[in-house]
Parts: sequence; C-alpha cells; structure tokens
Amino acid sequence: MNKLSLSVALISYNEEENIGRTLESVKDIASEIVVVDSGSTDKTVEIAKKYGAKVFVEEWKGYRDQKNSALKKCSMEWVLFLDCDEVVTSELKQSILKALKNSHADGYMVNRKTVYLGKPLNHAWQPDWKLRLVKKSSDPKWEGGNVHEYLTVDGIVERLEGYLLHYTYRDIKDHFSKVVQYSYLAAVDMNERGKKFRLRKIIFNPAASFIREYFLKKGFLDGIRGFIVAVSATFYSFLKYIYLWEIQSRNEKS
Repeated sequence: MNKLSLSVALISYNEEENIGRTLESVKDIASEIVVVDSGSTDKTVEIAKKYGAKVFVEEWKGYRDQKNSALKKCSMEWVLFLDCDEVVTSELKQSILKALKNSHADGYMVNRKTVYLGKPLNHAWQPDWKLRLVKKSSDPKWEGGNVHEYLTVDGIVERLEGYLLHYTYRDIKDHFSKVVQYSYLAAVDMNERGKKFRLRKIIFNPAASFIREYFLKKGFLDGIRGFIVAVSATFYSFLKYIYLWEIQSRNEKS
C-alpha cells in the first residue's frame, strides 16, 4: 500500500500494551509518525521507535496542550490523530486513502466503536464521531478543558466510512477506576469554568444518563455489556457532581 502525505500523531504514557497494535494498523499508509511521550517508564518509547516514530519526551501539560504539541511537530500535508488504544480498521483505512487522493474537505470525522470485554459495542456509546483527520493548512488545533478536549479546523468537515476500534478498558476494574478519575477531572474543569453545584443536577442527570445509554441508544441490545455501560454513565454523572460539590464546599471554607 502506498504511503500518503500523512502524519500520524499520538501522545503516550506507559502504553506498551497498546501502542504497537495501533501503529501496526497505520504503518503502511503513514509517511511520518509523531509521538509525544510524557515520560513513560515501560517500553512505550522503544516500541514506537521500532515503527520509525519520531519520539519527543515532554513534561505533561494536559491533554489539549500535549496534543497541540504533537500537532506542531507534524510535517505532512495531512494529520491523523490517534489515541494509543485505537486501531484503524481496513475499511476506515480505505476511506482515508480515498479521501486524501480526492479530497473535498479540510477535515474528516470517524466513528469510534469501543471494544468492551472482548466484543465491539454496536449500540452503547454509539455513534461516537470524532474529528481526527485534518489538513495541516486548515489551522487545526485542539481546544477544550482537562477532559473533553476536541479538535477543530477552519473549513469543510465530512465523515468517513469505517470504524476506529477503541480498546479503552482492560476489564471492569480498569473501566470503573477511570470513571472515578475522569469524573474528578470533569468536576475540576466545571469548577474552573464557573459552573455551580445544583442539587437538581445530582438527582436528575445520572438517571438521564442511564436512560440515554440503555434505552435511547438501545444499549440493551448489547446485553450485559450494554447494561454495565449504562450504569457506568450513571456513576460518572453522579460522581462528577459530588466532586463538584466537594471542591466548592472546600473552597468556601478556605
């Protein structure tokens, strides 16, 4: 397969279990691989270099700024952003090839499908469209806060066929540990943006999260895995507002 004027950009920290699988899925189309690592103590850097990646070790600056740092280091006409636990499917790869050879847009969104407890989720967490493939000349940049950073471009955005497989959780323990971590970061971000704790939010929002994932998105069709996802969404929403209450209560006392 011919390589394109394409940089693949990633940020990493102790991703030796995942990064090889990710880079394997794009090694035949990427002319450049850029990895900004934040001081991994495992074999992440070693594995990345085996795939010819340009590795830059930098102090952690937060997701948004770390990804913008990776973006600045890319030299190709197009940039594909990936997380270290994502894999480009064959269908998506063909869509990328087609788009870059006959582009009508400045950026392309891909649908990310989570592989959870050994199987892809076809309903829960779907659809999950993310802007990931961007033209360097369209002024792409990562914006947002501590948790929900997002990519933007100046120009036309279209969608690609095929999936980006997301191997985000090793098991249930890993899943719910990250729910605790991300809900706290979300609360910190909300507080910094001036969002105030409201009791009604902690009463109604968690229930709404469960209804959205399990019923509206038909997570029940994913069986027990869909139910677990809906419960995790409920737990995330509940914790986020509890943490926000704790942060603001502590600030009022100080």
